[in-house]
Amino acid sequence: GILGADHPDTLTARSSLAFSYWEAGRTSDAIDIEEKVVADRERVAGADHPSTLTARANLAASYQQAGRMGEAIDLLEQVAGDRERTLGADHLDTLTARAGLTVYYQAVGRLSEAIEVGEQVAGDRERILGADHPDTLTARSSLAFFYWEAGRTSEAIDIEE
Repeated sequence: GILGADHPDTLTARSSLAFSYWEAGRTSDAIDIEEKVVADRERVAGADHPSTLTARANLAASYQQAGRMGEAIDLLEQVAGDRERTLGADHLDTLTARAGLTVYYQAVGRLSEAIEVGEQVAGDRERILGADHPDTLTARSSLAFFYWEAGRTSEAIDIEE
């Protein structure tokens, strides 16, 4: 049979279309779709469902790409908090949301917050994934960049050595 508008596969297809628009630089089209997908996922699966939280994180990324940093930060902070509450602080999706926040904080000049959260993410990823895992290395590299930008060059160099 034909899948309805609220079927999970339909919502996933709409999310994929939004991502294609996002990749093509059609950010406003992506946002239009993602806002509807978030509302539909909240209604169908609930606000705390992992697919809803992923849809909200995707919307935050589109807001960021559109230069709507306040909305992007607010939404991703909510996602990170909701993931921590529902999945746990050590869940990889929680860490991914927190890592994304560091980039958003840095982009708007909130370096102290980027560093604080970045230190937590790098430490958590090292503890959970190991020192040589690509996600750990990415977190450490981001943290070094934040240190460098904040004028904390010796700490940046220590990380990169």
